[in-house]
Amino acid sequence: MEIPVIDFNELNGENRSKTMALLHQACEKWGFFHIRNHGIDKKLMDKVKNSINTYYEENLKKSFYDSETAKRLRNTGNTSDIDWESSFFIRHHPVPNIKEITNLPKDLCTTMDEYIVQLIKVAEKLSELICENVALEKDYIKKAFSGSEGPCVGTKVAKYPQCPNPELVKGLREHTDAGGIILLLQDDQVPGLEFFKDGEWVAIPPSKNNTIFVNTGDQIEVLTNGRYRSTLHRVMADKDGSRLSIATFYNPAGEAVISPAPKLLYPNHYPFQDYLKLYATTKFSDKGPRFQSMKQINNGHHSLLDQK
Repeated sequence: MEIPVIDFNELNGENRSKTMALLHQACEKWGFFHIRNHGIDKKLMDKVKNSINTYYEENLKKSFYDSETAKRLRNTGNTSDIDWESSFFIRHHPVPNIKEITNLPKDLCTTMDEYIVQLIKVAEKLSELICENVALEKDYIKKAFSGSEGPCVGTKVAKYPQCPNPELVKGLREHTDAGGIILLLQDDQVPGLEFFKDGEWVAIPPSKNNTIFVNTGDQIEVLTNGRYRSTLHRVMADKDGSRLSIATFYNPAGEAVISPAPKLLYPNHYPFQDYLKLYATTKFSDKGPRFQSMKQINNGHHSLLDQK
């Protein structure tokens, strides 16, 4: 399967409509895609990856192989309820915690902060494009995700260490993401990420040329009334290398109240006879306006039969 690639450069020219259609298909049929020409400084992205890899080697690698997870794999092989990963979480907005993380170098903190400023702009752009594709106001997702201080942004930094028995354990068990829009800066050498599509697991190759891999979470599915569904994914352990994953989540604030956008809801709780009456005069027209009329009738709490 050829995973969709959204080229941000194509959004400003004659190929905009084609690119928007590709994004719509990617969100509706896949739940994941690559983006390129996103505007994030490539040297900065390389610096983020190199800094995280160095931090892992110096501070986390030994402790992982000494951990209970590694001991269980070596001693019992009973690993159905664990993940072969070494990870930590950085909160960026609204209340950052990056300076509280043990032994995190100041240079890495600065690099990560610079990267996130640029990445949030990409997330906001994607949220606007998604809104446009489902005919919502361009800032609808941002407003829906906002608490008193805006959406919540955080990054899960993970290494999936080289594994002596990858057939016995998952790097990360299958799941959908709870949040909104997930932007992944991943390893450019070691594979492992897989998404479930059309009854089979699709391997996501390492990201070359600093493309960003994107998937949509559960809250986008709810907000779009099931039109853009979150997709199961997992990480496979690897015997030959350690995989890097830097996944940033553009999520609702904890206090945000999430529901399907009213504009995207089908009409509901109406007498079928009302629908038939409207259908009789609009049978050969598009069904969309007919559904919208039924919603308006329902919101007005009256029946077409009452209008005689």
